Order: sequence, then C-alpha cells, then structure tokens
Amino acid sequence: MNFTEANQPSLLEPYNLFTTDPVLRGALLLEGAGSEIDGLKGFGARVGSAETFEWGYLSNRHSPELITHDRFGDRVDEVHYHPSYHSLMNLSIESGLHCSHYDSSPGDGGYVARMARMFMMAQVEVGHGCSISMTGAVLPALREEPSLSEIWEPRIKTNSYDYRAINPSEKSGCLLGMGLTERQGGSDVRANSSIAIPAPDGGEGCYHLSGHKWFTSAPMCDAFLLLANSPRGLSCFLVPRVLPDGTRNSVALMRLKDKLGNRSNASSEIEYSNAMGWIVGEEGRGVPTIIKMVNATRIDCTTWAVALMRQAVAQAGWHVANRSAFGRALIDQPLMENVVADLEIEVEAASHLIFRLAGIYERSTMGEQEAALARIGSAIAKYWLSKRSISVVSEALECVGGNGYVEESILPRLYREAPLNSIWEGAGNVIALDVLRALKRVPNTMESFVVEVSELADGHPEVNRKLNELKRLLSQQIEEADARRLVELMAKLWSSALLVNRGEQTVAEAYIASRLGNDWGNQFGTLPANFTLKNIAHRAVPRTS
Repeated sequence: MNFTEANQPSLLEPYNLFTTDPVLRGALLLEGAGSEIDGLKGFGARVGSAETFEWGYLSNRHSPELITHDRFGDRVDEVHYHPSYHSLMNLSIESGLHCSHYDSSPGDGGYVARMARMFMMAQVEVGHGCSISMTGAVLPALREEPSLSEIWEPRIKTNSYDYRAINPSEKSGCLLGMGLTERQGGSDVRANSSIAIPAPDGGEGCYHLSGHKWFTSAPMCDAFLLLANSPRGLSCFLVPRVLPDGTRNSVALMRLKDKLGNRSNASSEIEYSNAMGWIVGEEGRGVPTIIKMVNATRIDCTTWAVALMRQAVAQAGWHVANRSAFGRALIDQPLMENVVADLEIEVEAASHLIFRLAGIYERSTMGEQEAALARIGSAIAKYWLSKRSISVVSEALECVGGNGYVEESILPRLYREAPLNSIWEGAGNVIALDVLRALKRVPNTMESFVVEVSELADGHPEVNRKLNELKRLLSQQIEEADARRLVELMAKLWSSALLVNRGEQTVAEAYIASRLGNDWGNQFGTLPANFTLKNIAHRAVPRTS
C-alpha cells in the first residue's frame, strides 16, 4: 500500500529549507545579505537532506557519554559523542557558522547571512549549535585582552573541526565555551564563590582558579571563559582544557546533566582546583567583559526558538495538506485552516523580527540609534519569541496528532527543545528586568525603539494607537511587577510594524487584529473569520517541487 492509499503523508524531507521558506529570502535582502542568496540556497538543500535529518535524529537518540578515567585509572575527563554529532559539527564548522561573520564589515550582510545558516541548521538539530554559538560570540570579549586574542583568534577562524583533546596550538581548529552559573547563585553571578589567585610562575596575567560551575555546556571545547573572584573582584578568565605544554588542566567533569531536551549536547558540572587561567579584560570587571559574549549567544538562542517554530509549522503544514478527512484535505477544513493560518502568521512575524535584529546587531557599531536598538531589541526578542516558540511547537504537534507524538517524528524533539531557549542566556524574569534597566540607564533607548516602530509602521492606525499607549505607560514609573507586560507590548508592536513594512498584507492585518487589537481568543485557531485564511494557511506548506 502506498502513502496515498493509506492516507498518510510522505516524508517532508528532503526539501530545501531556504527556497521553501516564505519569508527568508526577502528578509535577507532587506537586511543587506543579498549577495549571499545563491550560497544560502545550496546550504538550504544540504541541510534539508534526508542524511542531515537522520544525523539530527541519531545524535539525540544516542546521548553523549562521560568518560572520567581511562582503563589505567588516569583521569581523562572526556565526552564521547555519536558519529552523527560529529557529522553535524563538521557541516556547521566547514560552513563557517562559528566564524564567518568575524571578518565581515558592519553592514555587508555577513552576520545576517551567518544567522540564516544558523536558522536553517537549528531546524534540523539545535543541540550541537551550543559550541558553535559560543565560539561565534567569544571574540568581542576575548579582544578585551589583545595578547590572548592574538593567540586564539587564528585558532577559531578556521573551517576545520578537530575534536582531539591535544595542545590547542597543534589543532586545525578550536572551539571556545563559557561557564557562568554556580549552584548557589544561578543567574545571580555576583554570588559566585570561585576564587582566582595570581600565579607569578605562569607569567603575566596568569591565575590559579578553584571552584565549580553548575552548568557548563559543550565541555569538550578547547577553552572556556569563566568568572571567578580575584583580589579586585569578580573577573573573567580564559581557562584552556589542555595547557600549552600538552598536559591536562586541572578541570574535572563531575557529571553530565540528564536533561529534558537538548540531548545531543553535553551539559556538565565541572570542578577546578588550581586550574591555570589567564585574565581577560580589566580585573574586577568580569561581568561587563563576558556580557559581550552573552549578548551574542542570546541572539542565537532567539534564532533557535524561531527555527523550532518554523520547522514545527512546516511539518504540520505538510501533514494537513497531505492527509484527508471527511472527503477533504485537512488543511481545507475551516477550523484546521484557521489553526494553521494562525501558526503561520506567528512564525512569519517571528522570522521578520529575528532577521531585523540580526541586521541591527551587525550595524550596532555604526551609530547610536542602532546600538541602542540592538541593546534593548535583543532582550525584547529573546523574551517574547522564546515564549511563543513553546506554544507554537505544541500546537503544531497537535495538528499532526498521534504520528507527531512518536519519537520517529521530529516533533517530540522540537517540543522538548522549545522551553530551553527561555532559560538559556537569561530566563524570562531576568530578560524582562534587563529591558527595564536598559530603559533607565542607556540614553536614547526608548527613543530608538519608538523611531523604529514609527518608521516601519508608516502611520498604520492600530500600531500608532498602541504606540501612543506605550508612550503613556513609559511616562509613568514602571513597577518591576509590570515588566513582562511592558516587554510583551513592545514585542507585539515591533512585530506588527515589521509585518506592515515587510510582510504580506493579509498576514500583517491578521496579526495586528489578533495580537495587537486583541481580536483573538489567546489560543491558535481563533483568528477572525473575516480574514482570507486559506492563502495564509497554504504559506505554511513547503513547496518541495
């Protein structure tokens, strides 16, 4: 019996993740990455292959294994991965996801194009992207210490994946990670208890570090930026896993976390005792130094959230377009049509937002307006899109039904991954309070946001009405308890304005009426029936031919 006779859709993959996306090409053109389009088409086909999807499945089915000692009892502290994980890493690194943007100029679209590759890769498998993201974010912090940057930049800027635990100078390519949180403080890194003592025998800037880190993901990276208390306060240090003489640094992997999702990626607890590390940036200013790395990884987490949304809705759209009930395709049933259209407008708004943010971040060194908008925009997008991703993936899984609930489907994995992006690089409350701090402390922050929304919306009456409401709200003292409401309003305003300026008119009006105008039941599938939902719903179905 074939798929048609069984009333079962065929597999969606292989398909081109770039050419089938209704938003991606246009968003990249608007953010200056048009010269990369041809290369991205090829990358979309490679990532969307059946082989790459299989790597994603296998690397999560077979979780990493911690090896603390070798057969002779010597400590080795290594993590063994399934070959599929290494295949994913090799594809991402040879494609430059970790470093291609470092040599681009602000405004030339290099960072935006890199984000597009990250977006497509994360649709297939997001866990391996942790070390890719950290390496792709580390240089702004590392460059605070030119002597270290001179050594490590060439090691990062190669498209060679070399996972051997050897002297970094002998490797064809290196990856860098970070460790911030400790068990007693979590997000409150000021409560960190790790200590760093100057080590004159190690040369200038060398310290001995002792302490622990409660969550250190991708522990097979070649070095980490860690926070520890030095004599002048909380400072940032680069701690290699293997020292320049080829010996192992005193960094012990205590265990791997048994996580809900993100199972291809090893997340570890580490302890270090007199480990050698080199200070990065000014002593006592470790948080401002490492936050330069955190800000970039925060944007990657937001991109991953939207990638999960896009893949989930693509799978749901494909299913309902190729399965029938009561004599019609599911997608042509009025209520299913409403649900899929509702999901699609959410994903399109989110996609426009992340690529606008990528362009702003790339140009953030070119002027005060872009810098202020990048500062607040990354937090707004991170808060809102991470939350929306959870709901979107859940509803998409329901569209597929029982077949979406079994492990052979990608949807259970997407469902487990979605909540993590709300936790990584700042949970919801941390991010919402970060927006309040930016509004109070960073000059022109609110003005930059208002200008952005006003120019994009170009006089749209509903957007203007809500923007005036925002201005009135901000003219008063904002209480901490209202932070989430404030960020939600800003996110909806920004998304609405972007759709007015860049989206399909029917998508924009449906989003604004439902999300901004509150003509919505707060569950997917409750769009006003007066909209032309059929065309929107079919935008969710990937065109594979």
